Amino acid sequence: MRLGWAVSRRAANEMISSGRVHVNGRRYRKGEPIAAGDSVEVIAPDPGDAIAPNPDLHIDILFEDAAVIVADKPALMPCHPLRADERNTVMNAIVAAYPETASAGDKRLEGGLVHRLDSGTSGALIIARKADAFVKLREALRAARVKRRYLAVVAGRVDCTVGTAPIIEIATPIAHHVKNPRKMVVVEASGRTMGAAVATVSARYRSKPRPAFTNVEPLSYQNDFTMVMVTPRTGSRHQIRVHLASIGYPIAGDELYGGPPLAGLVAGRFWLHLAELEFESPAGGYVEAVAPLAHDLEESLARLRS
Repeated sequence: MRLGWAVSRRAANEMISSGRVHVNGRRYRKGEPIAAGDSVEVIAPDPGDAIAPNPDLHIDILFEDAAVIVADKPALMPCHPLRADERNTVMNAIVAAYPETASAGDKRLEGGLVHRLDSGTSGALIIARKADAFVKLREALRAARVKRRYLAVVAGRVDCTVGTAPIIEIATPIAHHVKNPRKMVVVEASGRTMGAAVATVSARYRSKPRPAFTNVEPLSYQNDFTMVMVTPRTGSRHQIRVHLASIGYPIAGDELYGGPPLAGLVAGRFWLHLAELEFESPAGGYVEAVAPLAHDLEESLARLRS
């Protein structure tokens, strides 16, 4: 892919998995060798397979410059469409206001989306406006040069001394659950799955474990819940949710990982919010974006305190 057909390894894998790469007239599969003299054909994507702009959908913008946008993702709204006919995601709204973001990334239905938040999570979301900015921001994310600070309310009293940072460092790898495609598990070096919420899961897992590192600092206590500041150093799927559950502190409302219900949170919503982002913009300058606490999280806190 050094001829410029793909802007990244991720884009190249997407081209192959979607059947758009043919070798000698046959669909190429990832990992198959190519010999000198082979005919390689790269098929252009369907022009209709793109993000549909939705100007009727409003998303608050926390920061913007010539290279990047930081949007305030509402809870229960997906980050991007899975099909071209979906119109009620963050990227549908962003593409309507910033059309250039539709082609900034390496996947047509994700546009310039640099990272994702689960549907049940709210908060700050980074979106690139240009292809070169997308590549730089993705690299910064992988190299942990993007600082992300989440607020979470978890079940139980986190047993630490408030004020010491980092209070808890969770460093267990994460893999896909062997049977449930919606779920992740943490894996010890021995290969055993671990953690209170996943203790009954088979030691088998469906994907190669990926390294994951999360720092957790307790901020305050209310009844049988603790508000914590969570700083992930990596970005594996469901990382914060599964890491907190694995040490016995599942996020309130996160039924998938054993979190208890909390008044004020609707089904599918859990108490997790990406509150602060810090990173260098490809356009120059240091970005510090703060996402205000979502209304439903404020309401649930008020109910908990009363």
